[in-house]
Amino acid sequence: MASFSIALLQMRSGASQQENLEKGLLWCRKAKEMGADLALFPEMWSCGYDLSGSEAELAARAVPRDGSFLQAFRQLAAQLEMAIAITYLERWDGPPRNTVTLFDRRGQEVLTYAKVHTCDFGEERRLTPGDRFVTAALDTAAGPVQVGAMICYDREFPESARLLMLQGAEIILVPNACPMEINRLSQLRARAFENMTAIATANYAAGQPDCNGHSSAFDGIAYDETSPVSRDTLLIEAGEEEGIYLAHVPLGKLRSYRRNEVHGNAYRRPRLYGALTEERVEEPFRRPDRRDL
Repeated sequence: MASFSIALLQMRSGASQQENLEKGLLWCRKAKEMGADLALFPEMWSCGYDLSGSEAELAARAVPRDGSFLQAFRQLAAQLEMAIAITYLERWDGPPRNTVTLFDRRGQEVLTYAKVHTCDFGEERRLTPGDRFVTAALDTAAGPVQVGAMICYDREFPESARLLMLQGAEIILVPNACPMEINRLSQLRARAFENMTAIATANYAAGQPDCNGHSSAFDGIAYDETSPVSRDTLLIEAGEEEGIYLAHVPLGKLRSYRRNEVHGNAYRRPRLYGALTEERVEEPFRRPDRRDL
């Protein structure tokens, strides 16, 4: 496969779940017309990342995985023969979850991931965190692509992308809902570089509360045999406005690069990393709102 095209759906949400459903379906159709292999939504599209209100109101906004909201995107994926990574506030046994489900071009569910690093210093403290990182082989017309997912704040923990890389991820999908500025973009660039993995992020457009667009994609290929110096791994960075931004991941080149370069898992020393799994938190990192999971 020479390349894999990801449509970053940089939108503003509507006033209701139904409005988001209709807009999401429309934009997926537009993405297919543009030649996308996969359409990626911003974080918690079903509710526009609205976590306000009482516990009962929050629960009422949550949607089940087998409900009509997700099934509409499953059916559309099969109709368009295009993969869709749809995000939603997921109904759960207990508080809802912040979730993304990936449907392949046949409408089959191949991956569901719930955000592990919920923002417990804010409204996400009311959500149920996920308990694992997952990857899956995404069927495409040109063969399987190994895909993983992390969500927004997961980006700030190197372990998230590292675990996905260790599970074989070639592309990491990142639904997002926050201001994307130089430091957060630099985190994504670093995750792509150190894991030799492409990373695609879809954020809400400016005008959505606390969001500013700047959806992005990095291919993770830092060096090219045709140049004596390192190259910019940035494939695309959107502006602030609504739009569909296509990221063309050079998958053939990425696979060749992963077979030959020094990053990823080539020279790690895992037996020396025991402190990374220690659960104690010492000063200056103690926080009164931290919850033990």
